[in-house]
Amino acid sequence: MVDQWAGVRERVLALGVQSTSSEVFGALGHRWALEEPLTEDGLAELEDQTGGRLPEEYRTFLLHVAAGGAGPAYGLFPVRRVQGRWRWEGDGADLADLSMLAEPFPEQGPDPKTLDELLAQRPEEEDFDEIEDFDDAIEAWDEQWDALMFAPERTAGAIVICHLGCALREWLVISGSHRGTIWSDGRADDADLVPLLDDGGEPVTFARWYTGWLERAEQAVLPTSSDPGRGPG
Repeated sequence: MVDQWAGVRERVLALGVQSTSSEVFGALGHRWALEEPLTEDGLAELEDQTGGRLPEEYRTFLLHVAAGGAGPAYGLFPVRRVQGRWRWEGDGADLADLSMLAEPFPEQGPDPKTLDELLAQRPEEEDFDEIEDFDDAIEAWDEQWDALMFAPERTAGAIVICHLGCALREWLVISGSHRGTIWSDGRADDADLVPLLDDGGEPVTFARWYTGWLERAEQAVLPTSSDPGRGPG
């Protein structure tokens, strides 16, 4: 498991010094910086506080690559010790209830029929004579939507690990049958969480998610021998 991370930190940092590195999506957010890896004692304390062992691919990344930083989208949310407690930091990281990480991630989200019915009831501005009445109606509807879609139980056993902007995020499942896989969170666009799948339709695990991003970034940034006027990459 450790071998898969050999040289990864060095590869990421090497991309950061390339003149075209800023062209990779999200690079202006993470700036190719990496946190220092966790120590064994730090990881043990983190797992003790969160109530269980983290997925192996992720925990070995924390130990041998970084505790966060450069990565997919705007970067991998760092895990840090603040005032004696460990927590993940980033845009939306607080959506994860750390007291529920040991609970299994749910097999399914809200009932699709219930979602469809609620979406059909969403107020439209043109149906109201006064903008104040529309504001009140959409606020009441939003409360119903949030209670259904953003209930802590929906993401029990998972942490937010990055954001893509516009309130779109990705989660890593910590507990349950989906442990170790990455899920896309489109609830800001009225969609439920769904697993990321590879070209073969298989769930994407943390290592494939991260190394896949790194490989694509290298292809976009590093010079190749086929480029006119450039030497071997």
